[in-house]
Amino acid sequence: MARLLTPDICVIGAGSAGLSVAAAAAAFGVDVVLIEKGLMGGDCLNYGCVPSKALLAAAKAASGAANGGRFGVVCDGPALDFAAANDHVRRVIDAIAPHDSQERFEGLGVTVLRDAATFTAPDRLVAGDHEIRARRFVIATGSSAMVPPIPGLDGVPYLTNETLFALRERPEHLAIVGGGPIGLEMAQAHRRLGSRVTVLEARKALAKDDPDLAATVLGALRAEGVEILEDTGVEEVRQSDGGVLVAAKAADGVTLEVSATHLLVATGRAPNVAGLGLEAAGVAFDRKGIRVDKGLRTSNRKIYAIGDVAGGLQFTHVAGHQAGLVIRSILFRLPVKMNADLVPWVTYTSPELGHVGLSEAAAREKYGDRVRVLAADYSGNDRARAEDLTAGRLKLVAGPGGRLLGADIVGAQAGEIINLLSLALSKKMTMKDLAGFISPYPTLGELVRRAAISYYGDAPGNVWVRRAIAFLRKFG
Repeated sequence: MARLLTPDICVIGAGSAGLSVAAAAAAFGVDVVLIEKGLMGGDCLNYGCVPSKALLAAAKAASGAANGGRFGVVCDGPALDFAAANDHVRRVIDAIAPHDSQERFEGLGVTVLRDAATFTAPDRLVAGDHEIRARRFVIATGSSAMVPPIPGLDGVPYLTNETLFALRERPEHLAIVGGGPIGLEMAQAHRRLGSRVTVLEARKALAKDDPDLAATVLGALRAEGVEILEDTGVEEVRQSDGGVLVAAKAADGVTLEVSATHLLVATGRAPNVAGLGLEAAGVAFDRKGIRVDKGLRTSNRKIYAIGDVAGGLQFTHVAGHQAGLVIRSILFRLPVKMNADLVPWVTYTSPELGHVGLSEAAAREKYGDRVRVLAADYSGNDRARAEDLTAGRLKLVAGPGGRLLGADIVGAQAGEIINLLSLALSKKMTMKDLAGFISPYPTLGELVRRAAISYYGDAPGNVWVRRAIAFLRKFG
């Protein structure tokens, strides 16, 4: 006989979204069951954001050591120890893991079940030898690496983000299928740690970002020795004596072959819906994920879906934000609405690439000639000059009344600067607001104020402004 549990909330998935819901609900004294069939912490902690940024940090240290000559710091060249870099990745994961652990959540009062969950009816599911009937369910099962149907791929060894960080030996030549953020971050990291790297992208690399600013990132990676082949589709993969042979065709019909020791597939993510029994639960879904309304409810009003499994923008910070919305809806019966237009994102290459709000093209489509694009170059920023980080640019998209509609930035610490702009966008700030705050000198954040001030750049030449000044001078 299955043991029956009747919590107020049952959460499926112990990644960023699920953990946030469980912790918040438990803090309010609500009875919660949390189900996880894999590792606590989910993809972000174990295979995603945490290990990738840790490896990028190791790569940045290697690059700094190799390029210190311009600051008068000269060495014979860094000794690259790939295994030691991997040790750093493991230490970072191990340091964060206790925060996401089963022990911590059980200490918070959450019942944690380490099993696969399957709905058997619209109001119940089974997990191991437990049956759970909850007032509300939250599906937060995340996503997994999407493996495209490339001929021959199933017959060769290949890596995804779920296996990449287990490597202890440096890949001699890493071929990467996919020129999105994950592919390019790992391309630069491995190149800086001594690997030869070739990226194959069927369309344009970093296609979701501002094309001019994305070009800066691609140029930087190419300058470091990363080979990036855009408009090049992979047609076949087969094993070779040295590892893997990738056959591809460019848009102009030219065929080519890339012989690599390792192959990384970074072609996007697929929602984890298999085995959940969504049909039995009356939950509608498709290949993009579980369908939800603006309040994150599924077609079954008792069940919510948040994070990657609900499709849309697949970021840890989106999952965390949605968790907060769901808590407000379930516990306090407040109306909530997910606004994807306010979601920022960052690609953590060097230079970084960040975005929030409407792109220039989207803004012009909506507001026409009432849109102005204001820019500030890193080359005009004193802090960037001092640190030799002058490759970069900030763009602010201003709409009617000078209201901030969106922003794009490429350059050092773009992710930190986009934080300020994300807040400004959410609070409907204008160029007047962004031009009026006091920024400490010298900081890269001054770029925001400089760009905003340019909104008023034609004021000194305005004849009516000059006449007003002349009139006021008459009063002494």
